[in-house]
Amino acid sequence: MRLATFNVNSVRSRLPILERWLPQSGVDLLCLQETKVVDADFPEAPFAAMGYKAYFHGEKSYNGVALLVKEPLDVKVSFGFDDSEEPDFSTRVLLLRTEGLTVLNTYVPQGKEITHPDFEVKKRFLARVRRVIEREMSGPFAWLGDLNVAPTERDLANPKGKKDHVCFCQEIRDLFARVSEGLVDTLRKFHPEDGVYTFFDYRVKDSVNRNIGWRIDHILTSPALAERMQDCFADLGPRREERPSDHTPLVAEFA
Repeated sequence: MRLATFNVNSVRSRLPILERWLPQSGVDLLCLQETKVVDADFPEAPFAAMGYKAYFHGEKSYNGVALLVKEPLDVKVSFGFDDSEEPDFSTRVLLLRTEGLTVLNTYVPQGKEITHPDFEVKKRFLARVRRVIEREMSGPFAWLGDLNVAPTERDLANPKGKKDHVCFCQEIRDLFARVSEGLVDTLRKFHPEDGVYTFFDYRVKDSVNRNIGWRIDHILTSPALAERMQDCFADLGPRREERPSDHTPLVAEFA
């Protein structure tokens, strides 16, 4: 089974890339973030033509999460945190349950600046994720998505210049370590080396070829699921296409 995450930065804009990449990717479950489309306009038909059932909840020009399931997998999908706390973040949180597997797909708030109120929102969001992890991690479980945290210095090209960045400051890295405690970083299991990134800023000229990026997209698994891991890799192909997302897919393979 192949499980993947991809911040598409507008699913309709990225549809041509997905139509080329997805059929040959071997991915069975694809979690999307930042779909930027209301539900009535989500492009279900093209994915159905590729053999994928789509589950989605989004907003116009902002947020949005989705799941593409290679049929005939039987799944149950819910949106938002089920903890009675507001906001429920229904366009940032998707929970998938299928036989022998639970997957939490999140688009974690970026936070803007460490002095901005949104940074506190980001920290609270992560604390709520921890509740889900504690509830689910005894079985086969994965937390994945655009998590908007680079956990270590080797997860970005210029760590010295980003000490106060909301995705790399020490406070958010410490919190991320506590939230993800007990989970296995699938990419690092197979690629411990520096220079493996999933996000390449549009504003940095030729960032992909110069390998100036960040690793802020992750697939983290419970020990029960980690036992089945066979590979994990960032696929740079979609990021090298014309009109790409600023992210690229992260793919994990399990027995």
